[in-house]
Amino acid sequence: MPALVLLVALTVLAAAAVYAAGCWLAPFGPCGRCHGHDRLCRRCDGTGRRVRAGRRLHTYLRALYREGSRPDPGRRPERRRP
Repeated sequence: MPALVLLVALTVLAAAAVYAAGCWLAPFGPCGRCHGHDRLCRRCDGTGRRVRAGRRLHTYLRALYREGSRPDPGRRPERRRP
C-alpha cells in the first residue's frame, strides 16, 4: 500500500513538472473559444492565443511575493535602543 501511495505522488509530481515546463516553454495556448478563427474574439483579442492558467498563476504568485517582500515606503525604520 505505501508503494502505491508513493507511485501516485511521484506521478502527480511528474505531471506538475511537465505542465510547469510547458508553461515556461510555451506560455500561450490556443484560445478555447474561437480557436483562432474569430478576429473579434474578446478572450484572445483575435490572436487565437491565450496565456495558460499555470502561467497566470505563476505571474500572480511572483507579484504577490514581490509585493510582500518589499519594504513599505511610508513606514519609518525602527530605532534600536541601546
